[in-house]
Amino acid sequence: MSLRNLALASVTGGIILLDQLTKQQVMHMMRLHESIPVIPNLFSLTYIRNPGAAFGLLAGSSNAFRMVFFGLTSIFALGLLGTILLRMPEEDWVGRISVAGILGGAIGNLIDRLRFGEVIDFLDVYIETYHWPAFNVADSAITIGVIFLIIHFAFEKQADPPAESEISSVR
Repeated sequence: MSLRNLALASVTGGIILLDQLTKQQVMHMMRLHESIPVIPNLFSLTYIRNPGAAFGLLAGSSNAFRMVFFGLTSIFALGLLGTILLRMPEEDWVGRISVAGILGGAIGNLIDRLRFGEVIDFLDVYIETYHWPAFNVADSAITIGVIFLIIHFAFEKQADPPAESEISSVR
């Protein structure tokens, strides 16, 4: 295994480990639905369990449907992320790190679904009474990875305009 691949595996594994350790701490230190303010009127640690997808989508569906749906979509997503990672040029360091972060987050939440049938969330951001849906370390890694990937690809496309000779040869 090359040093670069070892670094990517470390990013993925580190996210999975941090995600699972923080969820374990929350489950052992807090009661379900307990909320501990960290920054008043802005951020709390709030222990919830989300049986649905992002933002609670499909939370009202039957347990059997959710298990099959999330099982199949997780397998598809992990396969797609693995394929993207393998096909990315080795020198595309930012892109590969971003995908490794997304992969770590996806695996972290999949572990919860397999263990508990739902995902443990505990990061609660809000202003007064408006709450963003609670999330966790895995969700954060997925979001940050996707944002970095979008920005990376947007700047990559701008940085490589076609050369004048390439445009002339098309005419």
